Amino acid sequence: MPIRMKSALLPLLVIAVAIAGYAGLHAAAPKPEQDTTPARPISVFTATVRAEETRLTVHTQGEVRAATELDLVAQVGGRIVAVAQEFTEGGRIAAGEPLLEIEDTDYRLALSEARAVVAEADVRVQQALADADVARQQLRNEPGASPLARKQPQLAEAQAVLEAANARLEQAELNLERTRVHLPFDGRLLSTQVNVGQYVTPGTPLGRAFATSRVEVRLPLSDDQLAALDLPIGFTAETGQEPPVTFKATVAGKQHQWQGRLLRLDAALDPGSRMLYAMAEVQDPYASGASAEGMPMAAGLFVEATIPGRKLEAALLIPPAALRPGNKVHVLDDDGRLATRDVEVLSRSATRVVVGRGLRAGEQVIVSAIRNPVQGMALAAIAEPENG
Repeated sequence: MPIRMKSALLPLLVIAVAIAGYAGLHAAAPKPEQDTTPARPISVFTATVRAEETRLTVHTQGEVRAATELDLVAQVGGRIVAVAQEFTEGGRIAAGEPLLEIEDTDYRLALSEARAVVAEADVRVQQALADADVARQQLRNEPGASPLARKQPQLAEAQAVLEAANARLEQAELNLERTRVHLPFDGRLLSTQVNVGQYVTPGTPLGRAFATSRVEVRLPLSDDQLAALDLPIGFTAETGQEPPVTFKATVAGKQHQWQGRLLRLDAALDPGSRMLYAMAEVQDPYASGASAEGMPMAAGLFVEATIPGRKLEAALLIPPAALRPGNKVHVLDDDGRLATRDVEVLSRSATRVVVGRGLRAGEQVIVSAIRNPVQGMALAAIAEPENG
């Protein structure tokens, strides 16, 4: 064999010997001991699924708004000569109480003139009646006499003039009355835009007010909440049969509660949110409808609402901690292993979750957190933690 070929094969021979030696050492190495100890179960807190007769409740929220709100606008022109002491933001105004007065001199003069015109027109009617009576006597033997000869058009004209004069008199009286601006209801002022000495014309904004007789709350409802209420879309409550609604809110550091009633449901879903809206109201929120502490349910307040729903004979109840994202529940099965279920949530609150499908009474649901839950993993139940 040539020397050059031997030199080329030598490195390959060295490599082959090294590989053979490594394989021999690896085969002769002792085998590691296999750990046959079963995985230690993870300890979890569980709660028992209870079946009880219960009534579903719907929890939602909304903003309080006045049922009646309007802009105050001048109906006659003139200089403002007086304003009420309560004509200010937040002022309390009784129905019919003058808010402000517009100078009425011109309107009083117009009223006096209108009365004089009515008196003059009335005299003309009396004169036309007398003329018509004389003509009737003179033409009693002439059955073919024209209406003009009988003074009938003249009488009709005088009566028309009197009617027009009376209309102008009513307008003058109305204009004089409109110099005193007032609300048609008991209410509060939201804003004012004029003051004493300012000249206004018909249509000038004077302020904005709302009625205090009742307030409304527009409440969004999801499809599940609508099912819990068991009311049809477009529902309108009969008088005296309105479902009760309890409102709660924290005001001045204290929680207050008000009682209202559900009036109706919208006839269509909101196209943006896909929610259905309900309308509830509270009567006399600034007096008899205030909270037990005397706090009114003021317009603009954000409140939480609770509405009682339908009654279930054997509802399945679990703690809120047992419900996982996506309406899933972890269950400890009879073999002590984790099983994840999809459940139908009918109602939920801070103290309980009402489940329709997915669980059975007596099953153990997991209420503690599980890191990296895996279907079928071994678990060990421990005593349910005490509330509080």
